[in-house]
Amino acid sequence: MKALSQRRRSPLAVFALLVIGLMVTGGLYAVAAGSVSEAKAAEGSQATVGNAENGQKLFAANCATCHGLSAEGSNSGPSLVGVGAASVDFQVGTGRMPMQMQGPQAQAKPAQFDEQQTSDLASYVASLGAGPAIPSEEELDTKSVSDEDLAEGGAIFRVNCAMCHNAAAAGGALTRGKFAPTLSGVTEKHIYEAMVTGPQNMPVFNDSNITPEEKTQVIAYLKQLETQGSPGGNALGSLGPVAEGLFIWTAGLGLMVAFTIWITSRHA
Repeated sequence: MKALSQRRRSPLAVFALLVIGLMVTGGLYAVAAGSVSEAKAAEGSQATVGNAENGQKLFAANCATCHGLSAEGSNSGPSLVGVGAASVDFQVGTGRMPMQMQGPQAQAKPAQFDEQQTSDLASYVASLGAGPAIPSEEELDTKSVSDEDLAEGGAIFRVNCAMCHNAAAAGGALTRGKFAPTLSGVTEKHIYEAMVTGPQNMPVFNDSNITPEEKTQVIAYLKQLETQGSPGGNALGSLGPVAEGLFIWTAGLGLMVAFTIWITSRHA
């Protein structure tokens, strides 16, 4: 009995029990903290998850006049079946829809619906048929893009987009009163959505044409353009060297003609 009592009181046994107790306590704390963080994440995500039922009500009140009660389309608006959540999020989120007035193309303006209402509308339209989804945070993460990827994004943009949006992404005129809008100040999400949905005159760049990684590279390049500004002076609207050269020649010739008239008037 005496030997058993001494073994129980051994300092090593006490130390082992203390270590086990700390490990159990730390494990329980980690599990509890993880549960709380997951609950908070779920609570935060619920604020941006769309409600298709509410979206249907918003659609019937604001969109059905042009797109039909079941989004089947009409003479005033195309069918929305199968356009996907990304298309709705782009069109409504940029204020292009609902249209202010009929015209060659819908123009960007302050959004009529808030973020939750836009998500509700997107969820409803997405429930009508499969289509491009709203891009994830990983697809919009431009911070991890390297310098090499940034250069690749610039090359992709110049090959596929610059002929309409201008090499400086300043936008440009198209036919019949249509135009390619400037990409300055456009959010990463809306740029990505435009690429996958092809709004109005823009072609669709699916993942077979431009991969998600390449889309992220293009967005990173466009955001770099915004930060560069115009180090060479007045950009003259970024019209390009031909238009800018024509402007300089026209202004120069005008000054020369005006100076000639002034000289001759003094000697007359």
